[in-house]
Amino acid sequence: MFEQVNKVEGYLSVGIIGCGWLGKALAISLLNKKHSVLGTSSKLENVEQLNQQSICAQKLLLPADTEQLALHDVFTKQNLVIAITPQFKQGRTDYADKIAQLVDAAQQRGLVQRIILLSSSAIYNGLAGNVDEDSVLCMEAEKVQILNAAEQVVLNFPKQDPEQDPEQDTKSGSRQGTVIRLAGLVGPERHPGKFILANKTLNNSTAPVNLIHQNDAIGLIESLLQVESPQGVFNGVSDTHVSKQMYYQVAAKTLKLPPPIFAQKNIIETTRVVSGEKAKKALNYQFVYPDLLDWL
Repeated sequence: MFEQVNKVEGYLSVGIIGCGWLGKALAISLLNKKHSVLGTSSKLENVEQLNQQSICAQKLLLPADTEQLALHDVFTKQNLVIAITPQFKQGRTDYADKIAQLVDAAQQRGLVQRIILLSSSAIYNGLAGNVDEDSVLCMEAEKVQILNAAEQVVLNFPKQDPEQDPEQDTKSGSRQGTVIRLAGLVGPERHPGKFILANKTLNNSTAPVNLIHQNDAIGLIESLLQVESPQGVFNGVSDTHVSKQMYYQVAAKTLKLPPPIFAQKNIIETTRVVSGEKAKKALNYQFVYPDLLDWL
């Protein structure tokens, strides 16, 4: 078992639950800055690959018994980034339950000081026009209900005093749970042009895109990991909101692919534009790729 990593001035102690495409890149970025990192994956082969790449990792499989889960070494870290995916496309509906288990385990262990949940801008499904963190959610879809339930569990995570007996309830009312609602992720190995190869016909040609580059997702997470970072909900999205037709035409051209074909009749037309202004201002964050057309 790992001992708790004591806070060293200027360095972070971070556990990343779910070292997939984004979680792994975050781990590498933090390690390059000399922070202490422990990653997890539900698959043993992924854990072995991470360790081979000098990313200290252990297996963590959910759901699990909460008391046993609380003994996992990842809960010795002062900061916890939850980067597991809901897997809605695989028919899973237990995402909120898994997040609740992780938060309960962190609270039971009593060492985690901050939890950051990487949520999704899909929580705005059913809304139109400009949306931000204060928009009233449309709770008709089960997906939105599940994402919202998961977010609320993290936002209600109470801060633990390192000097306090973890068995005692904190009465301060302070909360150290933060949510980042990430838009569609692009970046290394996720060029949007490749999406065209997997989808011969695309829908909603006039719908605006809401995307964020991997580097900026990591930048926002690292900004929130700073000691005096604000709490609450933040959108992670670039300033690029051109139509899907324009964006994927440019993406195809850069990869020298035939232009995408859009369905003549749109199944669901949306005008939703997700605002990322709050995160930029609150975190004083400057995007590396604010214009994802330029990035293409």
